[in-house]
Amino acid sequence: MTTQQTLGPAIRVQGIEKSFKDLNVLRGVDFEVARGSIFALLGSNGAGKTTLVRILSTLLKADAGAATVHGFDVAAMAGDVRESISLTGQFAAVDEVLTGRENLVLVAKLRHLKDPGAIADDLLARFSLTEAGNRRAGTYSGGMRRRLDIAMSLIGNPPIIFLDEPTTGLDPQARIDVWQTVKALAANGTTVLLTTQYLDEAEQLADRIAILHKGTIIRNGTLAELKQLLPPATVEYVEKQPSLEDVFLALVGDTGDESNGAAETSAADRTVAARKEPR
Repeated sequence: MTTQQTLGPAIRVQGIEKSFKDLNVLRGVDFEVARGSIFALLGSNGAGKTTLVRILSTLLKADAGAATVHGFDVAAMAGDVRESISLTGQFAAVDEVLTGRENLVLVAKLRHLKDPGAIADDLLARFSLTEAGNRRAGTYSGGMRRRLDIAMSLIGNPPIIFLDEPTTGLDPQARIDVWQTVKALAANGTTVLLTTQYLDEAEQLADRIAILHKGTIIRNGTLAELKQLLPPATVEYVEKQPSLEDVFLALVGDTGDESNGAAETSAADRTVAARKEPR
């Protein structure tokens, strides 16, 4: 491993452009992703997020600009890039006829790894899927399929993982399960580039957030830095009413009866400081 791979950013993007006929999708994108961090690429549908991920994962060639992933140029060293990454798309790519364990064993064999059974068992335990390991993946919930999909992506221990809209179509509890999985990846040293159109997802997960709009990065920073772009807020004390999310998680969350009761009480009764824009 070179010094650049060890000390440089996990991902560096410089002036990337991409057009499809007369449609300019990316118009000079620049950013860097630090190693072991979670970087959120936030943008609405059509902003160019998936196109950029496809370029960084060597599935598509840029028209202009340059990018490196794990120190390898995505255009000139595509093979090395592919060995350094894993890509999880918007929809879980599991074989629903196979069991969860069989899916993992299959990928391990395709990567020519030793003892694929042990690798599968380790990942099932890591992603809380051991009890479901011998069930067909077609019987899994959306959140379980997504966790299995991410587990399959981690076979071979890639240092960088791309997650393209990982919680699309998931229910609230499944989204939280995936968020916890992503946080655990970064805690173990994996670099995560996450694309999302959900503001709360970027806020919950990302160390840095880049806002992609009409093919360009219009802002890039930590959550605190982005909040400083707004005028100073005034503080007023108001009674916080429970949101629908509070109610849903209190009723169906799997944190236990005691914590659920506490959630109901605190959501309904507490008085908190709410931030409001000055009139």
